[in-house]
Amino acid sequence: MPKNRLARETSPYLLQHQDNPVDWYPWGEEALTAARESGKPILLSIGYASCHWCHVMAHESFEDGDIAALMNELYINVKIDREERPDLDIIYQSALALMRQPGGWPLTMFLTPDGEPFWGGTYFPPEDRYGRPGFKQVLNGIASAWNENRDQVTSNVEVIREALDALSATQPGENVSLETVDEVAGSTLRAIDPVLGGFRGAPKFPQVPYLRLLWRAWRRGELALYFDAVVTSLDRMCQGGIYDHLGGGFARYSTDENWLVPHFEKMLYDNAQLISLMTEVWKETRSPLYAARVRETIDWVQREMTVNHTDGGFAFASALDADTDGEEGRFYIWAEDEVDAVLTEMAPLFKQTYGVSARGNWEEGGSGANVLARVTPYPGEPAMEDALAAARWKLFDARAKRTSPGRDDKVLADLNGLMIRALAEAGTVFDEPEWIDIAETAFTFVTRHMVKDGRLARSWADTPSGGQARHNAVLDDLAQMARAAVALYEATGQDTYLAQAEAWVHQAGDLFWCSDDGGYCLSARDVTDVITRTRQCADNALPSGNGTMAEVLARLYLITGDVALRERAEDVIHAFPAHSPDAVANMPTLLNAFELLSQGAQVVIAAKNGGGAGLASAALGAPGSLRVLIRTNGGEHIGPGHPAHGKTPVDGQAAAYVCRAGTCSRPVTDADSLIAELKGL
Repeated sequence: MPKNRLARETSPYLLQHQDNPVDWYPWGEEALTAARESGKPILLSIGYASCHWCHVMAHESFEDGDIAALMNELYINVKIDREERPDLDIIYQSALALMRQPGGWPLTMFLTPDGEPFWGGTYFPPEDRYGRPGFKQVLNGIASAWNENRDQVTSNVEVIREALDALSATQPGENVSLETVDEVAGSTLRAIDPVLGGFRGAPKFPQVPYLRLLWRAWRRGELALYFDAVVTSLDRMCQGGIYDHLGGGFARYSTDENWLVPHFEKMLYDNAQLISLMTEVWKETRSPLYAARVRETIDWVQREMTVNHTDGGFAFASALDADTDGEEGRFYIWAEDEVDAVLTEMAPLFKQTYGVSARGNWEEGGSGANVLARVTPYPGEPAMEDALAAARWKLFDARAKRTSPGRDDKVLADLNGLMIRALAEAGTVFDEPEWIDIAETAFTFVTRHMVKDGRLARSWADTPSGGQARHNAVLDDLAQMARAAVALYEATGQDTYLAQAEAWVHQAGDLFWCSDDGGYCLSARDVTDVITRTRQCADNALPSGNGTMAEVLARLYLITGDVALRERAEDVIHAFPAHSPDAVANMPTLLNAFELLSQGAQVVIAAKNGGGAGLASAALGAPGSLRVLIRTNGGEHIGPGHPAHGKTPVDGQAAAYVCRAGTCSRPVTDADSLIAELKGL
């Protein structure tokens, strides 16, 4: 069977569909022109490589010859990898929400030949099932509406377009204040399950930006309920089945409220955010559980998520699939007799510790399938932990003989930025220079292979003819890579990282700033294949681009003293006004950036000849995050308006100064004194 047009693409998701009998087009002018010339509507299907229900719909419908023939007869069929084009995905997800339909993937939308949405849904079975209409019925029904009721379709298009434009418009109102941040933290706390952690009910997602908001709230007021909410959530995740106790790394979410049964796909972005949060919380709690999970998850990233380049560099892949041989979770689950056969005399202790039974724990009624979840406290006695570690390695080796889940090898700039930041932070806090080295290697990969003529690309993928960077960056790519650059600057003291962060901030201003309304748009101003340039600040699975950019601007202002950066950060924050706490309740990253901008401090370390490493480690490893680290050899290269100006070593000894609101502490020369100065920041 001849391959369709997707065979020319580099996205693993699009390549999964190159052998479909559907006459797929990738998104672009070729598809839009074909739709206009034929007069057919567009059937748009959006998904990603590790999406379980995307695979299901592909097997049931897109690989079915009869359904494919119907699609080809009635529609111009277009596939989009949502991870390559998040700016398109958010437009059509928003359109679906305006139709009062739940979103998700696969996203199935019906568009005019100009790309305007008029109806849609998510997964459709081939025939009526699960209370959903069959896909054949949908295909025929929408085609009939298009051909016979064009006026009604056009009316729907106009209403949806106006609503989409309104979603990105500014709404004048009150600005954010610390009182607003406290109120949002309080309402978020009330939504947290006090026993099981996470938001109440099922499914349960990590929701790291919200947990970070709660942690900051605890740091501000030391209210134990905030502390407990974060620690309970992390403890449950780290012990539950959402964590891979053999190979390391967290799954996308738990299908139940107990964090037991995961949706088995592993995403780079979840793991990066959890490494970062666990590192921050560990600085306060010194929890051995978090230290272990950080280390194990980074080991997993090194072992299974690196994408090598022929020049010896590497970056990070996007995700591991949930499915193996068409079966969700098959790679990860265990029957009791399998555990017994591998572990023999070690099996009783392991089964007791990880909840393994003959009945199983995955499905009601006793399927015999077990998701490994630690049911006894960690850590136990050292001898027991040594025995359990040996047992885990034996099971890991046995599992390695199974068919591994597929990997989405795309290198995405924003996801790599998240992981680079996490590795830089964890490397400094846990005194693991190798982790910082890994972060620097990945950063070099992005700047070397994903930048052309100074402009950052969104994705890179290897091909038989060599690696290819595809698609210009969206806002999130610049924001997360700039944040990663700041983290590497603080970890290493190398000014080149600071310069790169500033360059990407300027690029974001040139290409993405919504000059009429303030804030940044997701798509660059020269993107021509979107029906609207969306501007939003809500955190979803990833921190928002606007919220992250506000944090980057705040950190750069504190580091450099450049007032223009502070003013731009304020402009971003003011672009999303807080009419009430509810108006910004889904913007925790923006709220955290506001707190940093208004309350952040500078730790200035003055030392000659690259000294002061002990003070730098103390500053980066001390509890709290409302601070930036600046190294100087005496302040001569820092402007006179900056708190670091004129700060010098003391009697030839490296000295640290803690500056806040333009006022600096007395110099301290030892780590303990510096940590005392940083208390509460």
